[in-house]
Amino acid sequence: MTTTDATSTRARFHRLRVVEVRPLTATAIEVAFAVPEALADVFAAAPGQYVALRAVVAGEELRRSYSLCRPPSPGRLSVGIKRDPDGRFSTWAHENLRIGDEIEVMSPGGSFVSRAARPGGHVVAVAAGSGITPVLAVATALLDADAESRVTIVYANRSSTDVMFVDDLADLKDRYPARLTLHHVLTREERAAPVFSGRLDEERIRLILSRLIDPASVDEWFLCGPFALVETCRTVLAEVGVPRDRIRFELFTAGDGDAPALTGGGRAIRVRADEPVRRISFTLDGQSTRVDSPVAAHETILAAALRARPDVPFACAGGVCGTCRARLVEGSVTMTENYALEPDEIDRGYVLTCQSHPTSDEVRVDYDGGGAR
Repeated sequence: MTTTDATSTRARFHRLRVVEVRPLTATAIEVAFAVPEALADVFAAAPGQYVALRAVVAGEELRRSYSLCRPPSPGRLSVGIKRDPDGRFSTWAHENLRIGDEIEVMSPGGSFVSRAARPGGHVVAVAAGSGITPVLAVATALLDADAESRVTIVYANRSSTDVMFVDDLADLKDRYPARLTLHHVLTREERAAPVFSGRLDEERIRLILSRLIDPASVDEWFLCGPFALVETCRTVLAEVGVPRDRIRFELFTAGDGDAPALTGGGRAIRVRADEPVRRISFTLDGQSTRVDSPVAAHETILAAALRARPDVPFACAGGVCGTCRARLVEGSVTMTENYALEPDEIDRGYVLTCQSHPTSDEVRVDYDGGGAR
């Protein structure tokens, strides 16, 4: 990849103007941004991808990733933001974002996109809470694009008042009554059918598969929600014989994802002349940079790189979004968590730098080789 290609594909922030703030529930809003024609290619997205938002709140830089809730549309992109009780960014967005405001938005990324669906195929999505956001975009795009496709959505919430995009889902059902099947599961409300009342645990998932969804009829699965739900679904699907490459998953973590330890250019670390270090080299925008990281500090590659270059890409810093991915060119690392990289990406040498700790004295990574997915 040439330097020109690398710098054009790497995720970057751009200032976009808010054109709509729409209430969805008491704790969720949809925020729409205008995309200037000059940035149309930069913000070209696939249904299911996300963008990172960045803002300075009370003097501190905060970042948070949010999935696009609509299929790609010229001149506009929209995200769903659910307010977390302890979420600094989501709280700020709910209380402060207004039409006409400008905010920094990163170009789209993520691999929660359709790969195995065929014309006339059947796609099933299991979502909980704000996990419906990318699922809505994926389902809408699939149903619009293929007149024979079928989509089944199993959507879990505590109560009917917590259902995000309830009207949008109903409208989609009205448009495609024969091809969209929508099951609402409520954990704190009784529904007419017992299978749809209660927590979406292993027993209920097995019940749904035995009564409502034949796994053999499904071409592709989309799982989006908290870790426990996603892992339970993956385990059950594997046990009933669903191939791993037919399952797409994305985690919607509790908390805010602001990564306070990484904002502002990384932690202040002094390297003493007499202590052992890991020598980390990285390529970004065609420029090579080297930084020494004390072994005792147990820094991630991302944290060390940010001390040298504050523009190193990252969003969640929790191993979930994949914005910080880079190709390991030299040396060895261990990744603490990985919820973003596919097995084939790992086979090709990609790592999440926010989770990668050097295990060799010399480590070299290439961010330019990790921009396009």
